[in-house]
Amino acid sequence: MTVFAAIVLFVAAVFNIVTWPRFFQRVAKDSRARDAAGKPTTFYTVHLVLLLIALVIALAAVVAGILLLL
Repeated sequence: MTVFAAIVLFVAAVFNIVTWPRFFQRVAKDSRARDAAGKPTTFYTVHLVLLLIALVIALAAVVAGILLLL
């Protein structure tokens, strides 16, 4: 059961690491991401925060998976 839990954590981490940065690339290219002056909008900032949270969760999942296996 421990190995299964570790595998689930690793899969979740890979999903976050692969999916969120590619999604954020699309957000950054979106016309709503910058205002007329070229400054980041709330749309951009919110998605940046979501990306950072997803990557922190991925890191925590990897650490938890490794700890489960040790």
